[in-house]
Amino acid sequence: MVSVPRIVVAAPASGHGKTTVATGLMTALRAAGHQVSGHKVGPDYIDPGYHALATGRPGRNLDPHLVGEDLLVPLFLHGAATPVPADIAVVEGVMGLYDGALGRRGFASTAHVAAELDAPVLLVVDISSAARSVGAVVHGMATFDPAVRIAGVILNKAGSRRHAAEARAAVEGLGVPVLGVLHRDDGITAPSRHLGLVPAAERPDALASLDRLTCALADRVDVAAVLDIARSAAPLDAEAWDPAAALGDAASAVTASSPVVAVAGGRAFTFRYAETEELLLAAGCRTVVFDPTTDAELPAGTSAIYLGGGFPEMHAAELGANTSMLAAVRDAVRSGVPTVAECAGLLYLCRSVDGTPMTAAIAAVGAMRPRLTLGYRTAKAHDTLLTSHGERVTGHEFHRTTVIPGNGAPAWTIGDRPAGFASRTLHASYLHTHWAGFPRLAARFAEAARAFSHAGSAADPDLHHHGDRELGPGLVDLAVNVHPGPRPGWLDRALQVSLADLGSYPDPTPAREALAGRHGRHRAEVLPTAGGAEAFTLVARMRRWQRPVVVHPQFTEPEAALVAAGHQVTRVVLTVDDAFALDPSRVPEDADLVVVGNPTNPTGVLHPRALLAALGRPGRVVVVDEAFMDAVAGEPESLTSTPQAGVLVLRSLTKTWAVPGVRAGYVVGDAALVDELSRQQPPWSVSTPAAAAMVACCSPDALAESRARAELVAEWREVLVRSLTEHGLPPLGDPVTPFVLVRGPLGLRDRLREHGFAVRRGDTFPGLGPAWVRIAVRDPATTAALTEAIRAATTRGAGRLTVPVP
Repeated sequence: MVSVPRIVVAAPASGHGKTTVATGLMTALRAAGHQVSGHKVGPDYIDPGYHALATGRPGRNLDPHLVGEDLLVPLFLHGAATPVPADIAVVEGVMGLYDGALGRRGFASTAHVAAELDAPVLLVVDISSAARSVGAVVHGMATFDPAVRIAGVILNKAGSRRHAAEARAAVEGLGVPVLGVLHRDDGITAPSRHLGLVPAAERPDALASLDRLTCALADRVDVAAVLDIARSAAPLDAEAWDPAAALGDAASAVTASSPVVAVAGGRAFTFRYAETEELLLAAGCRTVVFDPTTDAELPAGTSAIYLGGGFPEMHAAELGANTSMLAAVRDAVRSGVPTVAECAGLLYLCRSVDGTPMTAAIAAVGAMRPRLTLGYRTAKAHDTLLTSHGERVTGHEFHRTTVIPGNGAPAWTIGDRPAGFASRTLHASYLHTHWAGFPRLAARFAEAARAFSHAGSAADPDLHHHGDRELGPGLVDLAVNVHPGPRPGWLDRALQVSLADLGSYPDPTPAREALAGRHGRHRAEVLPTAGGAEAFTLVARMRRWQRPVVVHPQFTEPEAALVAAGHQVTRVVLTVDDAFALDPSRVPEDADLVVVGNPTNPTGVLHPRALLAALGRPGRVVVVDEAFMDAVAGEPESLTSTPQAGVLVLRSLTKTWAVPGVRAGYVVGDAALVDELSRQQPPWSVSTPAAAAMVACCSPDALAESRARAELVAEWREVLVRSLTEHGLPPLGDPVTPFVLVRGPLGLRDRLREHGFAVRRGDTFPGLGPAWVRIAVRDPATTAALTEAIRAATTRGAGRLTVPVP
């Protein structure tokens, strides 16, 4: 049994002054030296903000719809004991005393919660439009439900002493004590706006208002009598809720290596339940609050982001002006940082709110509307970052905005409509949920944060990680994009013949001529290189670039070369919401170098030539990496045969002809730029065997075989795509490459290794995260074995790995 003095502050209807009286009592009791615990019936966030200011400890919510009846008393006891035991708990009601969920006979009403807590009720009555009739109101309130004990009344908004005396006599004639009278001229109301009271965190005068409120309550209310009534509450036969116990096996201690969860705060993000952070801490995460209106960057080491509720529409100008934070959040979300966004957080992730730019992390816009959306909801879950398909979660909505379009891959189904945006790394919707009622949400979020932390952060991916690092003894290689068949005889013969000339310094001239003829270009427009890696190094060194831009996700070597050359790289991260399609308008106008892949590694996206051409600007160099273009049947959208000022195209022989050890590549493009590159190239960098391979691969027989290999890969790819899709892992878009990109359950790569298959991890590509893997196209027999491994990997572990929503 636990004894906690407690009282519930209620009213016959909204607008009678519950918040004023409840908050005033909290401040007055605290001023008298008591430890006070503040609670709010219902889902509201604003009143608990005032409670926290008044008590100096977190405000708590008590809502049976959100957490279930069984948790009301345990959560109350937890709040009353945290961070230290309280001398008294003051519980502010919601709406009228008996008003709850519509059609459910008062479920989740103040009376319901008061009965569960076995707490006496202090009734606040607005008497501004009545006098003796107030007695009838109190009589009805006191006798409507015998389980509710109205132990006292405070009369609010009295017009005069005679007015107050008339109402007092009517109430006290019922045997109910009047503990105080507040007058209309006391000046202790809080300002309001479109969604109710202005949050305390947004009011610089909030503390001063509480001081005035404390003085008024101390003068006009018998605080000692209130305390006596609270002490009359019987002991409670229950144990306090404990976040670690609620998590069970998912609980973990916080250490120096624990993942950092960045929690949005400040004036624009004032809404979140205290238990949310307590659960994350109990799950082994470190929570760090940041202010999206003022902070320039996310907290160091961010491995997950929680964007709660608030009023971004009221602070849109400040949020939109903080472009560095907008970019930081956008890049983090697009890079796969696990992110939860509720209501205000959803708006912040949109492209704009009422025309003011936001992060553009999701393809939607937010706008104010005249109609208020308010109410409890029961939602059916999908396979997402937080939930598993078919789970049911209770929550509430409270907003006067809308998001267009309303959903992508939905976070929930509410009634018969999809709601929100979700993926394996994102969960964003208008629905507010109380994680104490569903601790598995916190456990999954913490697990995703931990997985991301272990895999490497979005801000600092390993740019030097390549597919060959994934290989190991006994593993089937689906990580390296080299054609698995044997090299053609004519290529082996050319390489063998070249060995006779190793005694002389290499001469790339024949290779240059052959490559120029192969693409119909002048020899001055072609430069043989020691593979694509050398070409990227030459580009990085050719000029003192002022604003080099790399379009991601793509092969990381271009950025690595630019960084090694001392350049500050700007990333333009394409979004999965747009299937990683190129958007030239995303590239800053002052970019003097733009690097983009086509088709892009690892996304497999083939960008139209017209879009690539749109990147051109006077004084700008556009570098297009076509390392996989010869693996695309017909080489559509290639720029190698289309001269364009300011454009350089990089090609490789490595993939199609399976010669990574030879290091054979070349550049085709603007002759003046090719000349600049050649001046950066060290003498004899292209070996004699590499030059011989280039000549051989330009012959008519080679071109015919290249087309045949591309067509074969297309047939194999069709089998792979169909098989992966049937197993719930549809590859991104419509790939044309000898690899496909898949977003799977966290841990899929490691599980496949356990089953003998090496795939390329995605989290080292900026713009992707730990849920992404790249899979090389192989013959149908290998694909069949892979899909069996996927089936085993995605069903192991009692659901820890679940197949994602397409």
